[in-house]
Amino acid sequence: MTTKPKARKFRIKRSPTATQPREAYPQPHEVTQQDDPSTGSQAHAGEVSSSAEVSTGQSIGEIRQEGLTGRQLRMARRVAQKHGLAPTSDFDAVRLLRAKGIDPFQRANILELVVADKTPKQTESREVAPPAKVQLPQTVPTGTQTMPSTELNPAERRNEEIMRIQRDIGKRRRRKLMLLVSRLMAFVLLPTLVAGYYYYVIATPMYSTKSEFLILSADGGGGGGGGLGGLLPSQFATGQDAIATQSYLLSKDAMLRLDADVHFRDHFSQPWIDPIQRLSPDASNEKAYKVYKKFVKIGYDPTEGVLRMEVATADPQISAAFSEKLIAYAENRVDELSQRKRQDAVRTAIESLDQAKAERRAAQERMVTLQEGSVLDPEGEIGNIRQLIGNVELQLQEKQLALNTQLGNSRPNRAKVQALTGEVAVLQTELEKQRARLTQATGGHSSLASQTADIQMAQADLATADLVLQSALENKRQSEIQANKQVRYLTVSVRPVASQDASYPRAFENTILAFLIFAGIYLMISLTASILREQVSS
Repeated sequence: MTTKPKARKFRIKRSPTATQPREAYPQPHEVTQQDDPSTGSQAHAGEVSSSAEVSTGQSIGEIRQEGLTGRQLRMARRVAQKHGLAPTSDFDAVRLLRAKGIDPFQRANILELVVADKTPKQTESREVAPPAKVQLPQTVPTGTQTMPSTELNPAERRNEEIMRIQRDIGKRRRRKLMLLVSRLMAFVLLPTLVAGYYYYVIATPMYSTKSEFLILSADGGGGGGGGLGGLLPSQFATGQDAIATQSYLLSKDAMLRLDADVHFRDHFSQPWIDPIQRLSPDASNEKAYKVYKKFVKIGYDPTEGVLRMEVATADPQISAAFSEKLIAYAENRVDELSQRKRQDAVRTAIESLDQAKAERRAAQERMVTLQEGSVLDPEGEIGNIRQLIGNVELQLQEKQLALNTQLGNSRPNRAKVQALTGEVAVLQTELEKQRARLTQATGGHSSLASQTADIQMAQADLATADLVLQSALENKRQSEIQANKQVRYLTVSVRPVASQDASYPRAFENTILAFLIFAGIYLMISLTASILREQVSS
């Protein structure tokens, strides 16, 4: 019976770091299985040495304490089977290989095992297999690391590094996401919650009263009596008056007038109104005017010519009272806007009429003066004189014919001739006298012809004055008609009625609006900061 060689106790040097290659192990001499004295017939027959025979070798318990992985143990079994060993377990395979001086975890042995798996024909013909390498143990210091290396191959190391990078990227993304969420909470959600709390809990409800009114002209048309103004629709003709009325109702003058009549400032200074909407009792007119513009809204629709007004207060009855007062102010303003124009037009017509009356009165007085200073009726007097002259001329002609007849006798009657001659002379004298009355001034008065001409001129002036007076009267009447057409009337189409439910604040809409505003501000600031950071870093 042959004795087995005594097993030698050895230690395998393990690389101190995972990056140290396994090629640091010393390469043993290459021998075949036939030259190995430890591989005899018993190894091929599956004989297992007893613990007494390998008392100097490494025990399985020590191998278990090395912490080998399942992959390493399976690899050791395959290497042991490649070298013709018959291990009873994976740990026993490690023990048998180390007893033969073979490191099962060396890279060269693993590569040879992979090549052998890829070429099964070479593993079947063991007679032509290349000689196996004899792994001799290496003496190492006792205090160094003696555990087998757990270094991974490059592919696994790369996968591990990729996983580590991905975990780092995921961690940074989660950290940035948490920072983003915290910023959104601080700058967007928290202010939105504060605004929503105010609108839902703190804000004082305001009751609005809506009303509508429009301005119409007297004839339903334009402001003028004719021309293009009569062709314009009412909403365009009264557009300027509506705009002026709207401006007045939204002015500080209307606010002061409303405060003097119904105490606008006192209502919004009440202590039960929330601090944001409340007006301090000693506030200036400018602050009160801001509150007035906030709660009094007036809009003008040019297509329909309608003025829409909405007044909001903390009391619905007070809101309706404010609306009624503002409508009354608007009506007074409309009357004042057209009153001056109407007064100017009528005043001009009245002045023209007064002047025409004065001129006619002067013409009448001049005519009366002329009549008083001369013959009352010069034309009648002239007619009488002319009639008298005609009679005298007729008598003179008769006497002249009688005289000529007497003179034509051979023995005229001297007495008749003298009588006819005297009568002819008297008639001629009377004829000249009457003619002189027509053309010559007598007794310090002008002639009848001159007096007649003056009276006729006075009568013409009087007739002209009558025409002017009649025209002035007609102009005055037309002016009054046009003035009446230019009158503006404020018609209330929707009367103000006190509301039962509060119209403001609109909590949901205002909260959404606040969220959008804060989000927009945050987005603008974030984009600005990112752009500035990029510019600085570049």
